[in-house]
Amino acid sequence: MSPRTSPTARRRRLAAELRRLRKAAGLTREQVAEALSCAPATITRFEIARSGPRVGEVALMLELYGISGAQRDALLKMAKEARRRGWWHPYSDTIPTWFETFVSLEEEAATIRTYECELVPGVFQTDGYARATILAEPVVPDAEEVDRRVAVRMERQKRLTGEDAPTFWAVLNEGAIRRHVGGRPTMRDQLQRLTELSRLNNVTLQVLPFEAGAHPGMDSAFNILEFPERADPAVVYVEYRAGSLYLEDQPEVDTYNAIFDHLRARALGPDESLVLIAKVAEDLT
Repeated sequence: MSPRTSPTARRRRLAAELRRLRKAAGLTREQVAEALSCAPATITRFEIARSGPRVGEVALMLELYGISGAQRDALLKMAKEARRRGWWHPYSDTIPTWFETFVSLEEEAATIRTYECELVPGVFQTDGYARATILAEPVVPDAEEVDRRVAVRMERQKRLTGEDAPTFWAVLNEGAIRRHVGGRPTMRDQLQRLTELSRLNNVTLQVLPFEAGAHPGMDSAFNILEFPERADPAVVYVEYRAGSLYLEDQPEVDTYNAIFDHLRARALGPDESLVLIAKVAEDLT
């Protein structure tokens, strides 16, 4: 089976190659920009994957860098794939631009490690739980918009049970399983859903109990994504109210990997976590 790819992942890989080839050719961004009749800032955006170059622009750059043959063909193919639309494109008016990047990266990730403080991760949410979180926003969307946002979360969940499903390891703060989101019946259904997902071979679920005390993840939730291609660096995704951060520098990724290791070491084991989830669900009956 060929590895799953997403436009964003391809764009990141293409950006890294274009940056490497320009430096190997001994050219500055200004010189490349002059050849392409564009601003140097445009070349910078191409090389940091902020935007994707058109196939014709990539062809011009490769000619400038002296690249031909099979290598040229492979990079032009990558450029075409980087510009194709993912399944989420019809929801582009619903998904914020900063989150659309995450959805695209999530689509290709081979390993996802998640820590959540207050809520169940989107890829684990039931329809009812998802609706309750959306309706809790300061500005409540109309019914159609709510449906579209829920549809995106449900679509994202399909990867968990697909043939190329990622290895997903989640640590949830105990508050995430105790907060009554959507009322008692909705929360009971959500806890049952967590129990079902935890039985998947590719999913590991742990609960970080209140009694664990202070811990290094108290400041925010985060996701660590790793990819099947070694050329694609791991990414740490940190979300805040009005946007998100994508951290790719190795020291930053190492820091979050260390934090996650501390969290899963302090959390209940998978079996103990299921016992706690079952107890909380029973209390909701």
